[in-house]
Amino acid sequence: MYKALNLWLPAYLRRRRYVRPKGTVDILIAACDHFEPLHRADKATALERIRNWKNTFPKFVQSFADADGCPPRHTFFYPIEQYDPDIVSELAELCRLSGGETEVHLHHESDTAETLRAKLERGKEDLTRHGLLSRDAAGNIRYGFIHGDWALDNSHPRGHHCGVDGELGVLKQTGCYADFTMPSAPDPTQTRIINSLYYAQDTPQPKSHDTGRLVTAKDSHSPPRPDSRLSPPEPGLLLIQGPLGLNWERRKFGLLPRLENGELSATNPPRPDRLRVWTRLGIHVQGRPEWLFVKLHTHGGIPQNYQMLVGEPMRRFHVFLSDTCREENGVRLHHVSAREMVNILLAAEDGQSGNPGQFRNYRQRLWGELRACCTEKMN
Repeated sequence: MYKALNLWLPAYLRRRRYVRPKGTVDILIAACDHFEPLHRADKATALERIRNWKNTFPKFVQSFADADGCPPRHTFFYPIEQYDPDIVSELAELCRLSGGETEVHLHHESDTAETLRAKLERGKEDLTRHGLLSRDAAGNIRYGFIHGDWALDNSHPRGHHCGVDGELGVLKQTGCYADFTMPSAPDPTQTRIINSLYYAQDTPQPKSHDTGRLVTAKDSHSPPRPDSRLSPPEPGLLLIQGPLGLNWERRKFGLLPRLENGELSATNPPRPDRLRVWTRLGIHVQGRPEWLFVKLHTHGGIPQNYQMLVGEPMRRFHVFLSDTCREENGVRLHHVSAREMVNILLAAEDGQSGNPGQFRNYRQRLWGELRACCTEKMN
């Protein structure tokens, strides 16, 4: 659990302590699933796994609601190299029944920019054939991305699981609106920048996302700069990082703190102490500290994790959220998909404020059979 400490611990120790602002704090929670129903399974087993989700998950989430009336949201990042029309059809039906959404996951090896681009374009076509993914105002297909084996932008120190140093550029060119891979600790692909929402510029070197420019809210009251008529520089690829730090409330051998990396698993289910760590890390758009972004990850295609996600540990956690995240306590809870989280981030960047739940469809919108959450209806 303590591998790769040299990569991220210095940034963790140097971090500026998050100070909770006065007034209401909004907590946005997104569950991003590296969803691999074919993990150590044949097609029949994979279909059975998704049918188990269909039989259980929609009923489970309808028992809970956030400040906007939304049930818990689940984003399935499906591995496009494992595309099967029958499996994805079942996944699309699961999303329709539960309000979940599907994005792009990809495991690949020894690719070039050209072969990677072809895989992504084909994967987009495969998923949109089932009414999945989203579109922007111009009608372009957009997608969120998680890299298989964590090796985004050829970041594995031995060059495994990717091969493309310019991967960030290829992702953006093919319609990726944000990457959700990080954190990867204790894997050696972990970046030095942590607990951040930022833009990373593609470079000729691997692991371009080791540094970046933090997303910052525009100040609508500031006078325009003299050069404001010039086009702003093109931002790099947006990266949404989940929490990474140390949990001193749960110690190994009663002494060493546990690693907290936002993973939801059978052996590490969500708990109140973990929520306290997630919020203390204070991931937010600069200038909008009252909106906290909590991006979690799981591998829900693995049966033991699935059983936790729809079982008693998760039920207890949702009850805890319902009891504690109340506006009278100065906290509003928002269950969001990966897409909705980015839309809210972009609204914050544009200087929007208030209840972030109103910005779930700010830029990227679902297409095919449009599904609107809560009180906001799509056109």
